[in-house]
Amino acid sequence: MINQALINPRSIVVVGGSNHVHKPGGRTVRNLLDGKYKGELYVVNAKEAEVQGLKSYHNVRDIPETELAIISIPSKSCPETIEVLAREKNVKAFIVVSAGFGEETKEGGVLEEQILATVNETGASLIGPNCIGVMNMHYHGVFTQPVPEFHAGGVDFISSSGGTALFIIESALTKGLRFSSIWTVGNSKQIGVEDVIEYMDRHFDPETDSRVKMIYVESIKDPDKLLYHASSLIRKGCRIAAIKAGSTESGKRAASSHTGAIASSDSAVEALFRKAGIVRCFSREELTTVACIFTLKEVKGKNCAIVTHAGGPAVMLADALSKGQVNVPNLEGPVADELKTKLYPGSAVGNPIDIIGTGTPEHLATAIDYCERRFDEVDLMMVIFGSPGLVKLYDTYEVLHKKMEECKKPIFPILPSIVTAGPEVKSFIKKGHVNFSDEVTLGAALSRVLNTPKPASTDIQLYGVDVPEIRRMIDNLPGDGYLAPDDVRKLLQIARIPLVKEITSTDKEELVAFANSVKYPVVAKVVGPVHKSDIGGVALNIRSEEHLVFEYERMMKLPDVTAVMVQPMLKGQELFIGAKYEDRFGHVLLCGLGGIFVEVLKDVSYGLAPLSYDETFSMIHSLRGYPIIKGTRGQKGVDEQEYADIIVRLSTLLRFAAEIKEMDINPLVATDRGLFAVDARIRIEK
Repeated sequence: MINQALINPRSIVVVGGSNHVHKPGGRTVRNLLDGKYKGELYVVNAKEAEVQGLKSYHNVRDIPETELAIISIPSKSCPETIEVLAREKNVKAFIVVSAGFGEETKEGGVLEEQILATVNETGASLIGPNCIGVMNMHYHGVFTQPVPEFHAGGVDFISSSGGTALFIIESALTKGLRFSSIWTVGNSKQIGVEDVIEYMDRHFDPETDSRVKMIYVESIKDPDKLLYHASSLIRKGCRIAAIKAGSTESGKRAASSHTGAIASSDSAVEALFRKAGIVRCFSREELTTVACIFTLKEVKGKNCAIVTHAGGPAVMLADALSKGQVNVPNLEGPVADELKTKLYPGSAVGNPIDIIGTGTPEHLATAIDYCERRFDEVDLMMVIFGSPGLVKLYDTYEVLHKKMEECKKPIFPILPSIVTAGPEVKSFIKKGHVNFSDEVTLGAALSRVLNTPKPASTDIQLYGVDVPEIRRMIDNLPGDGYLAPDDVRKLLQIARIPLVKEITSTDKEELVAFANSVKYPVVAKVVGPVHKSDIGGVALNIRSEEHLVFEYERMMKLPDVTAVMVQPMLKGQELFIGAKYEDRFGHVLLCGLGGIFVEVLKDVSYGLAPLSYDETFSMIHSLRGYPIIKGTRGQKGVDEQEYADIIVRLSTLLRFAAEIKEMDINPLVATDRGLFAVDARIRIEK
């Protein structure tokens, strides 16, 4: 539970504070003093009479009542100390920076439990243990450096790891990113990343609170809480970027399906972030770059103009943007010709707009004005301007400063000369701007931002799926394992998934009669083995009764085969849908093209059940193979609406059937007559 004593305490005691500023307790006191903490500050140190100019109490029982305690003493002494502070000194918030708890030993875990019991019984907040602390505009309760300046319009940053948080702060400061608050939660015994996000959501004030959040999380303990409150904050106008580190394939076993081979707990994280509208990042630089993007005017289109005085970086930036599906449109026609007359000879205006190395601040202003007012196809601008070390750039950066203030279209400053033009860049940043020193990192980060969907709708719809019938069937299934083909078909029919006609039998005459009725060519598959192809259990393009009989007799001799299935052979684009149940997250759905796209390239998109249509279309459109679905080079595309219908209904089925742990529909064939599930497997654990 987060309270005001943790956020804005009127009094703080540092237990273990000292005169040694290279030790955690001493540095914590120093940071509080340097940060001009305005409340009452106490120090407890059994050996010192005075600590950094403050009276030192020898025992926690001697201090006045206090709101917040920062604990920096050996772990074995923490439970008793916290007991006294909570019950006798009315301390309502604790930051335990000490290590040596559950992260190290079982004995340390016992100490942690004792601390948790005390703070819960007394209604107190607990950050840590094993963290670097908390800092905000009211106090700097950390034992580390650097301590950034804090501003109401800065970024809220929540981190599982204290050490990683410091490196992320360093990365942010070089870009000019400001902070509103920094939380490191360490072992998260009471308060974790999800709890901080919940508090920020429940107490969000649009007039005063930061609208940008950065998250570094190592373990998502409560996915539902993170999903609900992160998406709620985003709907309120906030923007969130996050790194999820330490993603492992929990519970991995020998994969028995394409879904099992591809999906992992990291897939669940990907799906959760997509559903919430969180921009997922994979490095410190990417995280802080995305956060810097969030501080600028919102980008409302995907057409970018690049204004530069150096061709190479502009080309690299254009490549990075294009890879991320951000357009760099060609600028041509009378307006472009007019702009060219206002620049030095040799300048280019086709996009990138290259004002060449001798271009003046006035030329930069002119190019920006044309992008802002004359080129209607431009939605945003990126300005690359450095120095060869021969000129000062104060005038140029002053022009850029004014244009960023005036223009309605967002402008991204790329000022790479942080050494040769260091003072000028620092002056620019001090005016409240950020700087992207690397154009390719910016291009990739902006692509992530623009390709992250909005938070999914929370409306619950069944889309015609008969949920009671699904539950009746699941409850009546006999046991665990892969379902029989007939049971698979029944479940998919209840979910209104279109199925190819088929028959499963051990009777040769019955199979031949079916093949004659649906017309050749047909497909024959063994029933029993999970991996049919591996044992030669699939025969395609069977065009005669004699061929079918031959394949039937061959297949029935294969090991573990119990029957043979026959289907008409459909022609069309093969698609793939899969699902896997992940503990705490629920079902992760995968979609993509079938065949080599899923088997080798693993070109799939992830979503968390249940899925809305907006989510589903976003998944489909994010596939690298989407141009094939859309239709390319004269080939007819796939019916996207029907594909989305099937994915949405399947996600509804899964929402009410947690017993389904793994599912494949592969292939789902898109024909001229519609989409049909040709082969499907479902594994349950009841």
